[in-house]
Amino acid sequence: MKRLPFFKTRLFLGLLLVVALLGFLGWAVSQSRGYVLISYDRFRYESSFWVFLGLLASLWLLSVLLHWTLGLLGASGSWVNPWSRRHRQRRVANASQKGLRELAEGQWQQALGHLRLAAEHDPQPLVHFLGAARAANELGEYPQSDELLGKALDREPQAALAIGLTQAQLQIARGDYVPARESLTALHGEYPRHRHVLLLLQQLYVQLQDWPALCQLLPELGKLHVLPPARLAELERLAWTAALGQAAQAGLEALQQRWQALPRALRDEPALVRAHADGLLLLGEQEKAEELLASALKRQYDDRLVESYGRVRGRDPARQLGLAESWLKAQPENPTLLLALGRLSLCNELWGKARDYLEASLRLEHRPDTCADLARLLAQLGDSERSNRLFHEGLELIEAGK
Repeated sequence: MKRLPFFKTRLFLGLLLVVALLGFLGWAVSQSRGYVLISYDRFRYESSFWVFLGLLASLWLLSVLLHWTLGLLGASGSWVNPWSRRHRQRRVANASQKGLRELAEGQWQQALGHLRLAAEHDPQPLVHFLGAARAANELGEYPQSDELLGKALDREPQAALAIGLTQAQLQIARGDYVPARESLTALHGEYPRHRHVLLLLQQLYVQLQDWPALCQLLPELGKLHVLPPARLAELERLAWTAALGQAAQAGLEALQQRWQALPRALRDEPALVRAHADGLLLLGEQEKAEELLASALKRQYDDRLVESYGRVRGRDPARQLGLAESWLKAQPENPTLLLALGRLSLCNELWGKARDYLEASLRLEHRPDTCADLARLLAQLGDSERSNRLFHEGLELIEAGK
């Protein structure tokens, strides 16, 4: 209420100024009409000065009105112009919101439509293109998925790493392992220390069972701490064990070369020693396998190696049995060691000792293979009734999954 007198004063002064200008204009017109002539080639225009001035003012007012109208149409909502800039932005934002929600919910077809629309009109379309590519991939529309990733790269070439990683992940998801390997190899060459690239390469090598390639990648995984230490150690054992197994299929030389490539810190790992020994057994190298296992067991006792040692036939079976019996001092009631001693006694044709060792092992642990070995020995010794019972007991243990 206090501002009302000031507003009235301004209005009064404004009206007074308009009246003064109109009065001055009327006086000027009465003094002289003036004359304007514009001539160019055959065009000729002539009028009084004041009419010409009015024409210019009218054109100026028309341009102002046109500019105002276009601005209103461009900035207005759908009630004025459904294709206005503001309404288009709302439609893009709405499509983005719906598409991302549908993508998270697994509604691939709807997500593809909404995210593709958002990507085409959003000035920052990367997230929408990547989401639309994933939705197309889930629908099995692989060419469209690749096309969307190509458009994303054209629109945002600085996001080549993100787009390349997405492409590799989608290729793995659809089972295109060879193209995925090419994509990740290229990314690894360009970004050799990128942890996610290395992680995807590791997962792909496991999927492909390309153990030699994974073994070569393991040092990088360790240096950059891509995996937790426990997981990395487990992966090292898995990869090198499988790599030794594959090398054994190629022959003794390949197996020995693979063993020499094994990091020294891993050569005492029981699982890897056993894998090496199994490869030698597969190739018929019983004596080399026995020497390898005996050497490893002298450094460190391990049940897995003892079990393998009981299956191999070295150059001197008596010496082999004597070495194994020396471990009884520290492991007097170890069922695995007793089983190995029973088998080595069988190899030396010491039937009574073999029976004692096998029965002692069976008392401590009921295992199907112990039942089977003892049953065969009893059958050989003429105790058919107990032999049959042990065979039956072993089958029951196998069926029970023990």
